[in-house]
Amino acid sequence: MAKNILPGTAHKVPADLKRALASQKVLGAWNDLTPLARNEWICWVISVKKPETRKEHIERLRADLLKGKRRPCCWPGCKHR
Repeated sequence: MAKNILPGTAHKVPADLKRALASQKVLGAWNDLTPLARNEWICWVISVKKPETRKEHIERLRADLLKGKRRPCCWPGCKHR
């Protein structure tokens, strides 16, 4: 498991997301985000109910980070901050 995975402002990074961030390229993009942006991604991942949807969100998060996206698209944002 990768080390130095930075958290969000209101959320800690869950274990399944930590595993997805293990590659250096994805981890670099993750740690380059602001704490608020990381928080938005974490909340976007953990806010779904079905495990298969959560897996899809994690896969999309990885792909979007590698494309240079900084926040989840078309999502109202974290209600916990």
